[in-house]
Amino acid sequence: MFKPTFLACAILSVAGCATITRGSNDTLVVNSTPSGAQVKMSDGQTCNNTPCTFKVPRKSELNVLITKQGCKHQQIRVTNKVAPGGSAAMAGNVFVGGIIGAGVDAGSGAMLDLVPNPVEVTLDCR
Repeated sequence: MFKPTFLACAILSVAGCATITRGSNDTLVVNSTPSGAQVKMSDGQTCNNTPCTFKVPRKSELNVLITKQGCKHQQIRVTNKVAPGGSAAMAGNVFVGGIIGAGVDAGSGAMLDLVPNPVEVTLDCR
């Protein structure tokens, strides 16, 4: 009786490893040269003075618009990819038997990283 209960607790303890260790949100950093540019993201977040940081879900796909008066604006596409640490946590879930945890990690996006991050932009100013 003790062994099945212990085994069940062990499996549940690794469920969603990447979600627990990495979280489902990431910090996106936007830098510009020259600094002091405005940033508008397709999810509605804004910043009036680069460098800027935004908290966004790891599974996001965003357009980032960087503008500064007297400079040509730039738009950057930010997407996601499986992170080395995220895929290792996912493999650990599957190996130990935490199929539920693997589903949680996949659904939350915890196994992903935003790319590019940081967003580095050089504006063409007159």
